[in-house]
Amino acid sequence: MLLVDDQPATRRGLRLRLAIESDITVVGEAGDGQSAVDLAGTLTPDVVVMDVTMPGMDGIAATRALRAAVPSSAVVILTLHDDAATRHRASLAGAAAFVAKHQPPSELLAAIRAAAATTVTSRL
Repeated sequence: MLLVDDQPATRRGLRLRLAIESDITVVGEAGDGQSAVDLAGTLTPDVVVMDVTMPGMDGIAATRALRAAVPSSAVVILTLHDDAATRHRASLAGAAAFVAKHQPPSELLAAIRAAAATTVTSRL
C-alpha cells in the first residue's frame, strides 16, 4: 500500500501502526497528491490511503487522477473532514472507502483489507 498525507508525523504513525499487521505492507509514501499519482504509477499498489487536505493537488483530485492512471489501485480516504459533502466528493472521485481520522484503527484496517480484497479479485 501507498500512504499519502502531507504531515510526515502522520505518515510515520500510520507506517508504524501498519507494520504490526502481517498482511499489510507499505511500499511507499507521498506528501502531496501529484507525488501520490506519480508513485502509484510506478509502484502500482493494491491500496492507497489518501488524506484529503494537502497542498497542490488535494486528495479528492488525486484520487480521481490516480483511479484514471492506475485503475487497479483502490483508494481509501483517511481524513479529518468527516462530513457528507466530502464523503460524496470522495465517492464521485472513485474512492473505495472513507475513514475519518477520529475513528478507531480497526475501521481503517477493515477498509484497507476490504479494498485490497476487491483489487485482488478484480485482477483474477
